[in-house]
Amino acid sequence: MASTVEIPLVGGTADGERVTVELDPNGRPPLTHHHLGPEGLAAAEIYELESVETDPQQWRYCWRGPAV
Repeated sequence: MASTVEIPLVGGTADGERVTVELDPNGRPPLTHHHLGPEGLAAAEIYELESVETDPQQWRYCWRGPAV
């Protein structure tokens, strides 16, 4: 079974929510997260992985804009 981690979303409409993602074989989460809006893919937003400055083993997904 793959390892998972919860990562907070920062900015956008999902600000403050957390998502659970699987870690790759090197122990890293996916580089982006596509957060679905109320209308599904039509309202999806893109979040990009960032390391937290105080701890490089902690991450957050920061809002980058709408997917469409």
